[in-house]
Amino acid sequence: MADGVVLLDTWASMFGMRVRIALAEKGVEYEYKEENLRNKSPLLLQMNPIHKKIPVLIHNGKPICESAIIVQYIDEVWNDKAPILPSDPYERAQARFWVDYIDKKVYDTWRKMWLSKGEEHEAGKKEFISIFKQLEETLSDKAYYGSDTFGFLDIGLIPFYSWFYTFETYGNFKMEEECPKLVAWAKRCMQREAVSKSLPDEKKVYDYVVAVTKVLESN
Repeated sequence: MADGVVLLDTWASMFGMRVRIALAEKGVEYEYKEENLRNKSPLLLQMNPIHKKIPVLIHNGKPICESAIIVQYIDEVWNDKAPILPSDPYERAQARFWVDYIDKKVYDTWRKMWLSKGEEHEAGKKEFISIFKQLEETLSDKAYYGSDTFGFLDIGLIPFYSWFYTFETYGNFKMEEECPKLVAWAKRCMQREAVSKSLPDEKKVYDYVVAVTKVLESN
């Protein structure tokens, strides 16, 4: 285990996937600890007492929390491999802006669509699709969000691809019809070993969400 690296995570978390991809891109060996979010471990509560959330990267006994911050930390610490963040200050700021946009918009809007019905569901679905259309527009005709280079914003967004089937099934739409360039970008990203090995099967994610939905509806 290189430099005492431990990742507290749960397999279906798109935020944890970001960290796994970054570690894989940098070739960092680490110990993976799967967390049960309904029964959080004492280690998780100790390492992230503020938010009590995954992912948490523990490096030499010190915790780093919040996925976007963790990815930036990984980029700075293991800097002998290709950089994740752009070298240009403006491009770096833009990449951070759009990852922040994803963090503030995607999951909360998905929950609105997922856990609602009728007009509220339709409104959530419309907003949800519009977010991805905006992200597609930001991609433009580039191969990756870093132009020809896979980088920070790509890592910030690609984990959601493993959830596309779930989004589509609950929302009754097809992402490829709504955002064809975005899906083509996702397929390019999936050709990278660090990505393909870090993302779970989309049907497994769907089955997980179905199970969670039943629990929430029974409470």
